Amino acid sequence: MSFERTFDESALFRICFVCTGNICRSPMAETVFKELVKRAGLERKVAVISAGTGDWHVGEPSDPRTLAALSAHGYNGSGHRGRQFDTAWFANLDLVVVFDRSQERILKTWAATDQDRSKVQLLLSFDSDQSPLLDVPDPYYSDALLFDQVLGMIEKACAALFRQITPGIRQGVS
Repeated sequence: MSFERTFDESALFRICFVCTGNICRSPMAETVFKELVKRAGLERKVAVISAGTGDWHVGEPSDPRTLAALSAHGYNGSGHRGRQFDTAWFANLDLVVVFDRSQERILKTWAATDQDRSKVQLLLSFDSDQSPLLDVPDPYYSDALLFDQVLGMIEKACAALFRQITPGIRQGVS
């Protein structure tokens, strides 16, 4: 799937959620965040995508447990197809949100400039209640219960992130 076909570079604010394989955590966050953007009527101002650090699942749909957790909470994540993060995207992104310190290290290593490195942030850092945890656990090797718990963490942190960026978006500042 091409980045250019799915990412609106004209948007005022551009965010990419990045996990390991782009079939569990990052598609959850992309779906949740897009819903927050839609509810606020900001679809033309905020562009949201997701990717993985690895290429194992490129072109594949989200993990069935991801889709089940999303569906159980009223989200539709069925259109997702995995892709790998491309370092060329840094130039067009305002924020690169990762789920654990491993991804944070990888993305900061891939970033060519201090400005690009500063765009890489842990998701839980936006939620003061969850920030001490640092990492969102990877549910891939676990059961449906962990997928549901991870989705809850992601929903809460995405809501906190959205509250932080919305005033600037509404005022036309990126």
